Amino acid sequence: MSMHPDNDLAAIATFYRRVQWTALGLGVLWVVWLLAPILSPFVFAALLGWLGDPMVDRLEARGFKRNNAVILVFSAMTLVLVIALIVLVPLLEQQIVTLVESLPNYRDWLVGTALPWVEQRTGLQIVSWLDPERLIQLVREHWESAGGIAATALGYVSRSGFALLGWIANIVLLPVLAFFFLRDWDLLVERVGLLVPRDHYETVARLTRESDAVLGGFLRGQLLVMLILGVLYAVGLSLVGLNLGILIGVIAGLLTFVPYLGPAAIVVFGGTAALVQFGDWQHLAGVAVVFTIGQVIESYWLTPKLVGDRIGLHPMAVIFAVMAGGSLFGFLGMLLALPVAAVVNVLLRYAQERYRQSRLYAGESPAIVVATDVHPVATARDGEPPAA
Repeated sequence: MSMHPDNDLAAIATFYRRVQWTALGLGVLWVVWLLAPILSPFVFAALLGWLGDPMVDRLEARGFKRNNAVILVFSAMTLVLVIALIVLVPLLEQQIVTLVESLPNYRDWLVGTALPWVEQRTGLQIVSWLDPERLIQLVREHWESAGGIAATALGYVSRSGFALLGWIANIVLLPVLAFFFLRDWDLLVERVGLLVPRDHYETVARLTRESDAVLGGFLRGQLLVMLILGVLYAVGLSLVGLNLGILIGVIAGLLTFVPYLGPAAIVVFGGTAALVQFGDWQHLAGVAVVFTIGQVIESYWLTPKLVGDRIGLHPMAVIFAVMAGGSLFGFLGMLLALPVAAVVNVLLRYAQERYRQSRLYAGESPAIVVATDVHPVATARDGEPPAA
């Protein structure tokens, strides 16, 4: 029988509290998973409100009323977005038309150049599988399954109308939600803070400040990096002469937030476009020059100055977070992947700090300090004690 019943009761109470918090966390995740299709505009608007709140606070510090500061910041954000749409939409529309018109050239290059080159070096028979007569024969042999695929495609097309209406509703709701999040952000933070147990308030406040600093610096810096690299790649590839240079540059800039994916897009898409359009090594070398300049600027100036190591995540962890978020919660998960990963990283650092201070790590005996800067002991002379 235990000699310390009070300690046992305290341990049991602590265990049950942890079980309750774990159950609450799992319940929140389950609700988020259920509501993922409708939460995307709310989450995106909350991110916009959170990004714009520091500017509102600065205007308030200069004597502006909260509502006036919110209107100014919201108007500035809206103006930037409208200008970006006015500039980008016609360009991207023209680029997409060019891409559609160039698809036969890409098909001919794939069947006439790329696949024969692969066949010569691997011995695989790939082109014969893409022969039109063979494809027609396969369709005839699997007519029933093809009919099932067609029915599925028609069903998707019929459902896509409702999906389009949903997207339109989300676009209309986004500015309204963003305005309210921006206006009431400090109030929301205050109300959430009042729900935190008082015994843990200081710890939660510290972790919240660290998460806000890490996440804010990373997201604001990463958005600037994506914008600058997108413009740089688009201008560079256009100067090389690629008809699809702007489209490839925009895609590469958007993909920059995933490590190595943006540069890979430049290499794959830009290299393929250069080979299809020109078919020589000079323009392929031009794409390589644009890629190299972009990587040098990103590695030695953009990322160190604008982003740094604020998020503290390994590139593989970032890739895993984005893929896991998309797999679990779809677009909402991809939207939340990096913010959640940054917060989890802060919590893991705190858990490591607590572990290093715990008895489980230090044991019952005092911790042994291992010197890392030890000078070699001087050799003792005859009749002299060794040097300390």
